Amino acid sequence: MIITEKDIEKGKGLAIISYLTIFGTIVAFFMNNEKRSNFTTFHTRQALGLWLTFFAIGLTLISNFDIEMLRLSFYIFFGVLFVYGFVNAISGKPESVPILGKFYQKIFGNLVKEW
Repeated sequence: MIITEKDIEKGKGLAIISYLTIFGTIVAFFMNNEKRSNFTTFHTRQALGLWLTFFAIGLTLISNFDIEMLRLSFYIFFGVLFVYGFVNAISGKPESVPILGKFYQKIFGNLVKEW
């Protein structure tokens, strides 16, 4: 995937929006179909992966346990990953989130295509 400075400037707004909520990710996905920015595509994959993982783990594992420490560590872990991705989108850096980012790029590569 080739991401140029022009592409970053064109897609930065939607990349930032994709991290705000799951709805922001959906909006960025559909609006990127019109603008076609590889930078937005990259960050949409990251945000989609984070949101889906957050909901999957949050709704299945965390809701079944009554351990506050586990719940707190879960929220801190995903909070750090969201902030990391969000700051990279603001800074114009196409860097994957730690631990899970490369997996998200691979698994959502066919869903959210590059142009």
